[in-house]
Amino acid sequence: MPSRRTVFKGLALAAAASVVPLPAFAAADYVPPLRQMRGMWIASVVNINWPSKKGLSVEEQKAEYLAWLDLAVERKLNSVFVQIRPTADAFWPSPFEPWSEWLTGVQGQDPGYDPLGFAVEETHKRGLAFHAWFNPYRVSMQPDPAKLHPDHPGRKNPDWILPFGGKLYYNPGMPEVRKFCQDAMLDAITRYDIDGLHFDDYFYPTNTTAFDDSAAFAKYGAGYPDLASWRRDNVDLMVSEMQQRVRQAKPEVSWGISPSGIWRNKASDPLGSDTAGGQSYDGLHADTRGWVKKGWLDYIAPQLYWYIGQPPADYAKLVPWWSDVAKGTGTMLWIGQAAYKAGDPAQAPQWQETGELSKHLTLNRNHPEITGDIWFSAGDVRADRLKSVTTAVNDHHQRPALAPLLPRLAGGRAPSRPVLALARKVRDGVEVKMVATGRDEPFQFAVFRSATRLTSFDDARNLVAVVPGDRIVRWTDPDGKRGDYYYVVAVDRVSRTSRPSNPFRVVF
Repeated sequence: MPSRRTVFKGLALAAAASVVPLPAFAAADYVPPLRQMRGMWIASVVNINWPSKKGLSVEEQKAEYLAWLDLAVERKLNSVFVQIRPTADAFWPSPFEPWSEWLTGVQGQDPGYDPLGFAVEETHKRGLAFHAWFNPYRVSMQPDPAKLHPDHPGRKNPDWILPFGGKLYYNPGMPEVRKFCQDAMLDAITRYDIDGLHFDDYFYPTNTTAFDDSAAFAKYGAGYPDLASWRRDNVDLMVSEMQQRVRQAKPEVSWGISPSGIWRNKASDPLGSDTAGGQSYDGLHADTRGWVKKGWLDYIAPQLYWYIGQPPADYAKLVPWWSDVAKGTGTMLWIGQAAYKAGDPAQAPQWQETGELSKHLTLNRNHPEITGDIWFSAGDVRADRLKSVTTAVNDHHQRPALAPLLPRLAGGRAPSRPVLALARKVRDGVEVKMVATGRDEPFQFAVFRSATRLTSFDDARNLVAVVPGDRIVRWTDPDGKRGDYYYVVAVDRVSRTSRPSNPFRVVF
């Protein structure tokens, strides 16, 4: 990045937080974590979030995306998960698959700019992490191959695709399909400055008895006891190979999946959860528990889209089950939260309670394996029905938080220790000037404030802001006062931190 000076005022872009008392419900000994996933999904398929409709102008698309980033900062999030390959198409000039129809309305039509390049750059300007969200196998939301772009791989290789349920899918049982999908996704990872590669919950279609992959099973299924075992191994291969290829191509990119929330019910398997819902192991042929136990993922983010006490899938039962699965594995556990259900009049009465989502985050505190949450979707975070998201943010995001640090990256080279060059009282607070040292500009600066000298920077009790990094940054703390001590810590793109700067006490 070119060297430049950046000025931030208060809450404008810095996601600042005052050092104020925690909510009354919080345990007296609760220590807010320094790092915590705070993300939201920005969905593109059928124009759920971005772009909001087909055929918007370049400037309209850009303005919409910037508004989503403003929302993320406002909600004190630190990451966005952006769907850039929703239906075997691309939000970037891909040599593998055509331009997405959700951009212009016409598959294969150049939108007139590079949406992915724009989105990554603007996300990083705000100090947010960009996770590229891919759907691995879905080809089209309609069933007619003739409606695909003439150069679409599904048109050129008709044996690769299968119709099912009014849609088209790549056949996961074909090794050449699996490699092609990996190649198509890795193209984005290797060409762009992306922080994470993310799969959603779709693998095989849910009602797979009507998914006619018999020809592929006859060709590749020798040695498997049954069709289900072969299908599960196909998905396992996609997951394990993806891990290997991401690590080889860009080892600092995180790799994870957000599966449906139930692996298996206890009635089907003694290792399963005390639930009675749809099972990813059987319905989607996705052995989500096995992926965690085998260490194939950096993180897993199960979609626990049920209220506390809900039969037959109780959030309060699934949280400890997933925590036990993740414990000791090195796989981070983030929870997918159903912002889309909160306040929806079609949902159960429990979702009409303002505090339901906040209760989920409170329950999570009892399980240290859980290191954050992702909201579905961005539109519902913005809609904020019943102020349910506002309530959760006010109750649980009193402090800023850095993005999680993957355990496998914790031992890497830390950023250079920054210099805190100034902390002075001004009319609207305390102006802090922080200066990067060393060769690389930090991705962020973490600003700490205390009435006394600090000796520990391992939690967020005194963290007041996470400011986008630069060579020189000035930031104004609206709640600072004379006598306060300030420190700054440099943060790199994977959330490694430097040693803290020398303290600077505000004396004038």
